[in-house]
Amino acid sequence: MSPPFNVWSALTLGIALIVALPVIIVLAHIVMPTEGIWGHLGSTVLPRYLVNTLFLVVSVGFGTFVIGTGTAWLVVMCRFPGRRLFEWGLLLPLAVPTYVIAYAYTDFLQFAGPFQSWLRELFGWSHGDYYFPNIRSLGGAATLITLVLYPYVYLLARAAFLEQSVCVLDVGRTLGRGPWRLFGSVALPLARPAIVGGVSLVLMETLNEFGAVQFFGVDTFTTGIYRTWFGMGEQVAAAQLAACLLAFVIALVLLERASRGKRRYHHTTNRYQQLPEYRLGGWHAAGAVLACALPVLIGFLIPSGILTQLAIEQGDSLFGTRFLGYARNSLLLAAIAALIAVVLAVVLSYGVRLNNSPLTRLATRIAAMGYAVPGSVVAVGILIPFAWLDNAINSWLLAHQGEVIGLIFSGSAFILIYAYVVRFLAVSFNAVEASLGKVTPSMDAAARTLGQSAAGTLKRVHTPIMRGSLIAASILVFVDVMKELPATVILRPFDFDTLAVRAHNLASDERLAEASTASLAIVAVGIIPVILLSIAMRRSRPGTGDAGGKDEHL
Repeated sequence: MSPPFNVWSALTLGIALIVALPVIIVLAHIVMPTEGIWGHLGSTVLPRYLVNTLFLVVSVGFGTFVIGTGTAWLVVMCRFPGRRLFEWGLLLPLAVPTYVIAYAYTDFLQFAGPFQSWLRELFGWSHGDYYFPNIRSLGGAATLITLVLYPYVYLLARAAFLEQSVCVLDVGRTLGRGPWRLFGSVALPLARPAIVGGVSLVLMETLNEFGAVQFFGVDTFTTGIYRTWFGMGEQVAAAQLAACLLAFVIALVLLERASRGKRRYHHTTNRYQQLPEYRLGGWHAAGAVLACALPVLIGFLIPSGILTQLAIEQGDSLFGTRFLGYARNSLLLAAIAALIAVVLAVVLSYGVRLNNSPLTRLATRIAAMGYAVPGSVVAVGILIPFAWLDNAINSWLLAHQGEVIGLIFSGSAFILIYAYVVRFLAVSFNAVEASLGKVTPSMDAAARTLGQSAAGTLKRVHTPIMRGSLIAASILVFVDVMKELPATVILRPFDFDTLAVRAHNLASDERLAEASTASLAIVAVGIIPVILLSIAMRRSRPGTGDAGGKDEHL
């Protein structure tokens, strides 16, 4: 018997249709003729696109899983010097765009850069006397992307570990499981939905990466889409390449869900007490500090130091009051998009929970696929229907009123926020769905027997339990919007620049020293919300009170 179709089901399908519209437009290009362009791509660059993209996906996915999950377990379950600092410090690389880090490390590690110059001066070497890896390579791109994207996995894994029941962990300890066996056999399987959600975001972001791989000269599917669309003028073929990315991501999601089988990840109790913690000392503490410090050092502190030095020596000549406008635009867009994306993610996830029919599941999956489409392709998929709508409205007004009102949708910030929601809904949806999936259905049944409606159950039962994951989703969307570039460049209203647009415009002209000012401004604008939200997430675990009591001042 199929689940009943109710108001929540209709709301879920309506939201999914609106959000999925640009993706549907892109997918519709699959059936359009390409006049032999695929044969040309297949005989020239397509194999290289496939190999490079597969290497990036595998290496970045594995690297972010190891770094993100390992550091999340350490800061949640272990006590060692600097743990509270690393809780939010491990998020810092998320505030820096990948293309900015690529520019910074290229300047720092190239032959004429400070590091190799220091090596030659120290050892008396000259050109050809030593080997130094080329940062502008496929391996260099994979390393830098990993160091920037691991916070996706770290944040969601940390939220999942914080939400786990102490009873399950206590059972593992009574069975003689030490910290590492407890992690591998109990905590990690329970956190699997959240970790897989984080890795999925990493994979989609890797597939969409453009700035760093283009600067490094690495050919991937994304650079191929841009080159095919804007270089060769083959919009249909470019959209079909984007559809291939969608198919790849869909296949990954379906494969992971099939591997779960009938396993579920509900909490079996509402007992939330202080989590068991393991005090580390000696070499164990030193190893934990090193494991948490290296990603922050390489992924944030070193590139930030490079950019700071460049900004001091030769910064942006327009730095000053104009940057207040750039920062205001960036903050406003990021805050609005994050709020809308999280609210829609809750509605979609809860709608599927109430009516888990194939239709609602398919609709939400399609709506969450926007993250796998390059930003410029999403922008074009949005421009096509809204430009038509604006032209239709103005044509009607001209015919009946004798005047036009201009571009209502395609010339306003509305279309830009819409693009952000389409692009980053998957970020919030994965986090919310993973957290909601761990709430046992018996809680819904208990709330309904006490007279709560579906909306009341969501408000009074699910939302408090999911608070940590909701905060994590807000962080991810906020920071992503702060860094987003392609859709912003195409869809932004006239004279409406953001910090990301300013930084990219200067860096693309090889004016790295001037671009460093806007790049540092992106970090400065985003770093305080990241720290505050990280602290709030730590305090969100039910039953812990105010940050876990006595350990707060350690």
